[in-house]
Amino acid sequence: MILHEFSMGDVEDPYLYAGFPIAEWQKTDKGRWLMDHAQGEMVFHCRPCPETFGYRVVITGELDERDEIIFRLKWGYK
Repeated sequence: MILHEFSMGDVEDPYLYAGFPIAEWQKTDKGRWLMDHAQGEMVFHCRPCPETFGYRVVITGELDERDEIIFRLKWGYK
Protein backbone atom coordinates (compact mmCIF):
# COMPACT_ATOMS: atom_id res chain seq x y z
CA MET A 1 0.00 0.00 0.00
CA ILE A 2 1.09 3.60 -0.49
CA LEU A 3 2.32 5.00 2.81
CA HIS A 4 3.57 8.40 1.65
CA GLU A 5 4.25 10.27 -1.58
CA PHE A 6 5.63 13.62 -2.65
CA SER A 7 6.64 15.52 -5.79
CA MET A 8 10.14 16.46 -6.78
CA GLY A 9 11.43 18.64 -9.61
CA ASP A 10 13.39 17.48 -12.61
CA VAL A 11 16.77 16.36 -11.26
CA GLU A 12 19.66 14.42 -12.71
CA ASP A 13 19.53 11.56 -10.17
CA PRO A 14 16.07 11.33 -8.54
CA TYR A 15 17.05 8.47 -6.22
CA LEU A 16 19.89 10.55 -4.79
CA TYR A 17 17.78 13.70 -4.40
CA ALA A 18 14.88 11.79 -2.78
CA GLY A 19 17.08 10.84 0.19
CA PHE A 20 16.86 14.15 2.08
CA PRO A 21 13.04 14.56 1.92
CA ILE A 22 12.62 10.91 2.94
CA ALA A 23 14.96 11.39 5.92
CA GLU A 24 13.00 14.48 6.96
CA TRP A 25 9.70 12.59 6.58
CA GLN A 26 11.00 9.80 8.82
CA LYS A 27 11.28 12.39 11.63
CA THR A 28 7.57 13.30 11.46
CA ASP A 29 4.88 11.64 13.58
CA LYS A 30 3.61 9.73 10.55
CA GLY A 31 7.10 8.61 9.52
CA ARG A 32 8.09 7.48 13.02
CA TRP A 33 4.82 5.61 13.45
CA LEU A 34 5.27 3.81 10.13
CA MET A 35 8.91 2.97 10.91
CA ASP A 36 7.67 1.23 14.08
CA HIS A 37 4.63 -0.52 12.58
CA ALA A 38 5.51 -1.43 8.96
CA GLN A 39 5.82 -5.14 8.24
CA GLY A 40 9.21 -5.69 6.63
CA GLU A 41 10.94 -2.85 4.84
CA MET A 42 9.34 0.17 3.24
CA VAL A 43 10.45 0.77 -0.36
CA PHE A 44 10.48 4.00 -2.36
CA HIS A 45 10.06 4.39 -6.09
CA CYS A 46 10.74 7.43 -8.27
CA ARG A 47 8.31 7.71 -11.16
CA PRO A 48 8.23 10.36 -13.87
CA CYS A 49 5.39 12.83 -13.33
CA PRO A 50 3.96 14.10 -16.65
CA GLU A 51 2.00 16.91 -14.92
CA THR A 52 5.09 18.59 -13.41
CA PHE A 53 7.82 17.21 -15.70
CA GLY A 54 9.56 16.09 -12.51
CA TYR A 55 9.23 12.99 -10.39
CA ARG A 56 6.70 11.53 -8.00
CA VAL A 57 8.31 9.66 -5.10
CA VAL A 58 6.10 6.93 -3.66
CA ILE A 59 6.90 5.05 -0.45
CA THR A 60 5.17 1.68 -0.19
CA GLY A 61 5.03 -0.98 2.48
CA GLU A 62 2.79 -3.39 4.30
CA LEU A 63 0.89 -3.07 7.55
CA ASP A 64 -1.02 -5.73 9.43
CA GLU A 65 -4.81 -5.34 9.42
CA ARG A 66 -5.06 -3.58 12.80
CA ASP A 67 -2.26 -1.12 12.00
CA GLU A 68 -3.73 -0.41 8.56
CA ILE A 69 -7.02 0.62 10.18
CA ILE A 70 -5.20 2.90 12.62
CA PHE A 71 -3.11 4.38 9.79
CA ARG A 72 -6.15 5.13 7.64
CA LEU A 73 -8.04 6.69 10.56
CA LYS A 74 -5.10 8.91 11.57
CA TRP A 75 -3.84 10.00 8.15
CA GLY A 76 -6.66 9.27 5.70
CA TYR A 77 -7.18 6.83 2.88
CA LYS A 78 -4.66 6.44 0.05
